Amino acid sequence: MAAELGTALVTGASAGIGATYADRLARRGYNLILVARNRERLESLAANLRSQTGRTVDVLAADLTNASQLRQVEKRLRSDPAIRMLVNNAGIAVAGSISDNDPDSLEQMMALNATAPMRLAHAAVAGFTAHGGGTIINISSVLALAPELFNGVYSGTKSFLLNLSLALQGEVKDKGIRIQAVLPGATRTEIWERAGIDVGQFPAEMVMDVGEMVDAALAGLDQGELVTIPSLPDAADWKRMEQARQALGPNLSRNHAAARYQRKSAA
Repeated sequence: MAAELGTALVTGASAGIGATYADRLARRGYNLILVARNRERLESLAANLRSQTGRTVDVLAADLTNASQLRQVEKRLRSDPAIRMLVNNAGIAVAGSISDNDPDSLEQMMALNATAPMRLAHAAVAGFTAHGGGTIINISSVLALAPELFNGVYSGTKSFLLNLSLALQGEVKDKGIRIQAVLPGATRTEIWERAGIDVGQFPAEMVMDVGEMVDAALAGLDQGELVTIPSLPDAADWKRMEQARQALGPNLSRNHAAARYQRKSAA
């Protein structure tokens, strides 16, 4: 039997990436709290995981776009000393352009993809600080780096998660808390069907199976990565991009405009 590592709370756990994280973490030795809207699917997954792994698996049915239900999950993260990991996975996609979509549907996507994980991360940091440390895994997307390839609101929410992760790590690194941002490419899950997109139309070489993606993400966690891009062949590419971004730092805020923006004096 695997050693017990505490409890992992996984959002969006009823299917796809979340359900796969639940399986892998239970097999590593974590007890689980599974969060999603569909209680029936959560209960079925929980029963299977209990049977297969012997772990304790609790179900917390919640719609994270509902303020009162979101607060209940936050409360659990703050108050339960057994929780040692948060997997911020719940999310939706909306296909099509920004201008062609109902702004209410875009706002709901922002609530689930950005506001909910921010509030849960905030609650987790408070709980982990009080109870001895922990790990927050934020499931972002490679679209955080390529906003021109998909709906800009969706990619914007994923950029938010990446930025949140980078900033949080600097804040909590001395508190026994680890942050990881995972940036999957196209992954074979239900999110595409729910968004009305046929993932079968994508080139086969672009789409990763969910099990392989989660296994790679956990390998990145084991290797101490702050940012994990499962499909990126050479990690040095990410490091070079980060170095280029950080090199901009001294010139991003100065007391005078750059010379190219200043009016030239008449001869």
